[in-house]
Amino acid sequence: AAMEPVPVPGRWGAATCVLTGASRGFGRSLARLLAGRLGQGSLLLLLARSEEPLAELATELRATGIRVECVAADLGCQQGMQRAAAALQDVLPTAPPGRLILLNNAGSLGDISKSFLDLTDPDEINSYFAFNVTSALCLTSKALRAFGKRPGSSRTVVNISSLCALKPFKNWTLYCSGKAARDMMFQVLALEEPDVRVLNYAPGPLDTDMQLLARTKTGDPEMRRYFQSLQESGQLIDCAVSAQKLVNLLEEDTFRSGAHVDFYDI
Repeated sequence: AAMEPVPVPGRWGAATCVLTGASRGFGRSLARLLAGRLGQGSLLLLLARSEEPLAELATELRATGIRVECVAADLGCQQGMQRAAAALQDVLPTAPPGRLILLNNAGSLGDISKSFLDLTDPDEINSYFAFNVTSALCLTSKALRAFGKRPGSSRTVVNISSLCALKPFKNWTLYCSGKAARDMMFQVLALEEPDVRVLNYAPGPLDTDMQLLARTKTGDPEMRRYFQSLQESGQLIDCAVSAQKLVNLLEEDTFRSGAHVDFYDI
């Protein structure tokens, strides 16, 4: 295999980075890697629902010498969205102008014990889409507007996608349709805003709490066994390994804007 490029601390110069779902799993691994790439004067804005793990992570990352701000907000409710939007409006206009990188990682599985025919409650469905689709759209549009078009600066938007954006899985109606909607949404952004780099990155089956839910709570026994076998045969991917692949993609910056790139494609 080719040698991985040795990460150069601060290689990205003074950049502004916004990451949702930062407090655990893939988001947490990603935050650590990003902090290592951001140069002096950079800003890392972390958003997540859980305040304590978020604050711990921020403290850890401030040791690298960059400015780390965190916002504890539930993006699935209006109040949380308003808090997040206010933070973007507050910090982005004066943030380092060189580069904006926005990573939409926050997401949830929904109730995977339910089949399609069990999903009869509009409130449950609407609240799922509010968090998994609406918030990603609103945060992205607000962040791009707040940062603005600045001469000589680059803007990159990443959607943490999934194989589920392309392929249906039993009992995963909400998750699959949410991921498909997000992919399409960001493809439209890529078309409308040719100077914004847009990437839909599917990180592969990660060894996270979400995978634990997948193999214990999925209603369909065959699907449950499939997820159990991934774990038993050591096929789950370490978050840091997948996050590193994403960072490399952003660094090489050769992807077609709006493309869906899977961990296994690279």
